[in-house]
Amino acid sequence: MVTIEIRVRPNAKSNRVGGVVGDPARLVVAVQAPAVDGKANEAVLKVVAKAFELRARDISIVHGQLARDKRLTLNGDDVALEARLHELMGILS
Repeated sequence: MVTIEIRVRPNAKSNRVGGVVGDPARLVVAVQAPAVDGKANEAVLKVVAKAFELRARDISIVHGQLARDKRLTLNGDDVALEARLHELMGILS
């Protein structure tokens, strides 16, 4: 299990995962869904799952349910997830 910190950008032109913002660095997750009635959270789970090649049910929002800054847990191969996270954040190893 890997825990990641993200910044959600609702109402985006397209769904995408990549880049960093803030200090400490957070992964940027842009979703087309509005931040209304949990629609953005549902979209975040789907978009992050696709980016990490997981199922949406393998991802949980553990902090920040109603905020733009969220903490997620991803269930899968820790080494592969960490490598993909660094790739998405643009961190060279």
